Amino acid sequence: MSDTKKFTYYPGCSSLGSGAHLDRSLRAIAPKLGLELEDLDDWNCCGASVGHIEGGQLANTALSGRNLAHAQQQGPQDIVTGCAACYLNTHGVAEKIKADVHLRENVNEALGAADLKYDEDRRVRHACEVIVNEVGLDKVKEAVTNPLNGLKVAGYVGCQTVRPFAATEGGGEYDTFDDPEFLDNFIAACGAEAVEYDVKTACCGGSVAVMKPEKTLHLIKKILDAAVEAEADVIATPCPLCQTNVEMYQDAINKKYGTDFNIPVVFYSQIMAVAFGMDGKKDAALDQNIIKAKKLEEKAK
Repeated sequence: MSDTKKFTYYPGCSSLGSGAHLDRSLRAIAPKLGLELEDLDDWNCCGASVGHIEGGQLANTALSGRNLAHAQQQGPQDIVTGCAACYLNTHGVAEKIKADVHLRENVNEALGAADLKYDEDRRVRHACEVIVNEVGLDKVKEAVTNPLNGLKVAGYVGCQTVRPFAATEGGGEYDTFDDPEFLDNFIAACGAEAVEYDVKTACCGGSVAVMKPEKTLHLIKKILDAAVEAEADVIATPCPLCQTNVEMYQDAINKKYGTDFNIPVVFYSQIMAVAFGMDGKKDAALDQNIIKAKKLEEKAK
């Protein structure tokens, strides 16, 4: 692919831990899709859910403001992230600062302590929106050299990736809130079968599942039940927290409800990496999954 578009890439905290396989596979497929990802220099946590609990509005806003200021220093390219929480926080702060001159002044006063300033309006984008609007499904299909024929995939979008920005102008207008199609389209473009999956935007419990899993197991069970009913070989998601919760708590759900779930939960970018003929471990990072996606591994090079 001759035309390459450059982005400032914000990996986010999950890229260093629970979502390392999203980060690794996304970096692997980016060049195949004509995307150049330049890491955001000296990035920090976006605050995610915890930032709202203790820090208050200004402190939480300044966290993303600092990342925006660093991105401004790196060049005019858009910011892209693969994490739903990072996207919601960073994009949300960018839009608030754009709309509120007093908030921008307050954030810049805080950033001034580190000799930073954010006085531009940088566009913040989700990786899935970029693939839909900048790459396109035709180019995704062109990159496929190892079609995943016979693999049944339940596309689980989660409740954050398409809310609240996806259907808005600022969010790229790339899909709907209630019945998004982009993930099913990615799956089909890779040669796999996107099964009917009515719970594609159901909540997995989010950060509550991390702190109080007993309060969210029934939510995750609903997601797993639907995948079993659809006879899916694997669940695919774009969200690091969704991937962690739906994979990690299957043993706890089995113990509580007497079920026997053992369903692999992977990222869409891992599926793409395998379909693009890339290495199953080095590029697709399938070794990072707790529940091994055996059928996907068998198709990997």
